[in-house]
Amino acid sequence: MFEDLTKTDLYAIITGVFTACLIVSNIIAGKTFSFFSFALPCGVIIFPVVYIINDLLAEVYGYEKARRVIFLGFFMNLVAVICFTFTIWVPAPEFFTNSEAYAIVLGSTWRLLTAGFIAYIVGSLVNAKVMVYLKKVDEKKLFVRCIVSTFFGEGMDALIYITIAFFGTMPTEALIAMIFVQAIVKTVYEIIVYPLTRYVIGYVKGLPES
Repeated sequence: MFEDLTKTDLYAIITGVFTACLIVSNIIAGKTFSFFSFALPCGVIIFPVVYIINDLLAEVYGYEKARRVIFLGFFMNLVAVICFTFTIWVPAPEFFTNSEAYAIVLGSTWRLLTAGFIAYIVGSLVNAKVMVYLKKVDEKKLFVRCIVSTFFGEGMDALIYITIAFFGTMPTEALIAMIFVQAIVKTVYEIIVYPLTRYVIGYVKGLPES
């Protein structure tokens, strides 16, 4: 099935996986979970995969192609939000009794949506830019590129999202702690799965161009 893949073929597949992970992460982000004494959105379970794929795109295909996928993911997520909003808005028949639960799971406030969209665009572009810049500085240090770019990208994402989404709703100390912990957790996630990231990057680099 994957024996005759080229880099061009895989670019399309990676784009699909990237977009799917992004949309799923935004849906499950509506629930939080306890991490020791901290509360984190469940989106941290899968959202780091978005940054790992971002690293792959920037490393193998370059900043411009990574940027295209980032913006495509943004617009596909926007389409999903518009569809969710419309389906919540249209009246349901009397026999459908789950409208409220449906709205709770798939609905969101404009404040959270704005926070998510801005954080995603800025964080993803920063991640790709740092990845490409560090490659120019020293092409051999893939581990450093992956971890440093993720730290800056995830850091900006956490800073923007949590500040816009939760400022004024919790003590400032708790807000700062949530930003710090979320950025660290996602970066540690990247460190843990780095062997897989390195393998995939090496595999894709070895494929024919087209």
